[in-house]
Amino acid sequence: MNFHLECEDTSTKARSGVVFTQSGSFKTPVFMPVGTQGTVKAMSPEELEEIGVEIILCNTYHLYLRPGWQIVKKFGGLHRFINWPKPILTDSGGYQIFSISSLQKATDEGVRFRSHIDGSEHFLTPEEVIDIQVALDSDIMMVLDECLPYPVSFKVAEESLKRTINWAKRCRKRYRGEKGMFGIVQGSTFKELRKRAVEELVSLDFEGYALGGLSVGEPYSVKFEIMSFTGELLPPEKPRYLMGVGTPREILEGIEEGIDMFDCAMPTRIARTGTVFTWGGRLNIRNAKYKEDGLPLDPLCDCYTCRNYTRAYIRHLIRAKEILGMRLTTYHNLYFLSTLVKKAREAIEKNNFASFKRNVLSNFENLE
Repeated sequence: MNFHLECEDTSTKARSGVVFTQSGSFKTPVFMPVGTQGTVKAMSPEELEEIGVEIILCNTYHLYLRPGWQIVKKFGGLHRFINWPKPILTDSGGYQIFSISSLQKATDEGVRFRSHIDGSEHFLTPEEVIDIQVALDSDIMMVLDECLPYPVSFKVAEESLKRTINWAKRCRKRYRGEKGMFGIVQGSTFKELRKRAVEELVSLDFEGYALGGLSVGEPYSVKFEIMSFTGELLPPEKPRYLMGVGTPREILEGIEEGIDMFDCAMPTRIARTGTVFTWGGRLNIRNAKYKEDGLPLDPLCDCYTCRNYTRAYIRHLIRAKEILGMRLTTYHNLYFLSTLVKKAREAIEKNNFASFKRNVLSNFENLE
């Protein structure tokens, strides 16, 4: 089945739908757990399915460096290599190249960088980034883009956007087929550039569009303003993806503005150090007050962790740096976010999303 979105009509910007891919469908809005190196840290694919995860994100940059796309292709692609039969989105690696690799330099031809692992030098063109993702056999590919820090001048952002648009054109020329390819809207915090980016990308008729260059240090109010402004410009018949967002507040406010897809490594990262989301707000299980607490992490949650383990035990595991503790908190956070977007979808379909959002966020005002 060719990649496409079927979206339900709604009286507000918030919307629910279904995205169809070569590896099956997933419902939107959706939160995609990050499986950077072909694994969502601490979780097995079977546990992800048990949680209700319908799509995961893997990273082209990391898989290119190790084990190498040739090895993944030899085993039949990512789905077979990591034993995940459902949809996979691969990001282009652009963000990682510009944030964690050393001596990176973007040119009109591509990007040169040194591996953060061994310092080896590499050069990737936009076409090669697409070729790698085709070899990985992902269901949604992202174009190569240049991600800028915050703040930057208008001139720097404009020059960078020209390069990103040129790369997007080359990516689109390289592949147009049954799988999905998303263009990435850049332009820093300048509305004029964001509008220009949308116009250029929409003319290339991508299967979906992502909002990039946010969550890079800008104030929350600025991020929300740019998200809202840009989202309204994107074609309603295509999926909209806000990259790098993973708090309940950001997800719900994104959904309210018509965003369909979200991803972030933060929920699993904070889980490994003992911070979890609950329907009563954020909770740091390392706090001493939980030393003898016999309650589950969240009394309102019915995940495996909350059905079987106490705060006192999980606190002990996390403080002792036991792997089980990290697994239990990670399971809970992913279950929470999967449930959050599921309930948001149900609220949209019942035309009471605004009330649902307000009720959820009222419990997140006083965070630990």
